[in-house]
Amino acid sequence: MSLMENFRDFAVGPDPFGQKWHAHFKYLQTGISIRHSNSVDVCYILDSGSEQIHKTVVIPNADIRAYAERTGRKVSDSWCSRIAMCKLRYVIETAEDLEKDYLLRHPA
Repeated sequence: MSLMENFRDFAVGPDPFGQKWHAHFKYLQTGISIRHSNSVDVCYILDSGSEQIHKTVVIPNADIRAYAERTGRKVSDSWCSRIAMCKLRYVIETAEDLEKDYLLRHPA
């Protein structure tokens, strides 16, 4: 992943069914405020031209903190959004958990 890649508006795919998607960043919010979850939620709108769906990548706060501590990185909104972008790409390209609205980001 390029550090300069735009996590707000990017192409992804094709998925295993040959469909290409366009992802639009919608919001980043702490999960505690909407689902009582100690996480960061990053929401995207995916558009294939014929279909539009919402996907929210859930990044547990403990995982973010542990990874930041191991790598010496400072936690930021853009960093969390880039992590979510990677998860979203993986889900679309493999169709793993594609049917889910909330996608859990497993620790690296």
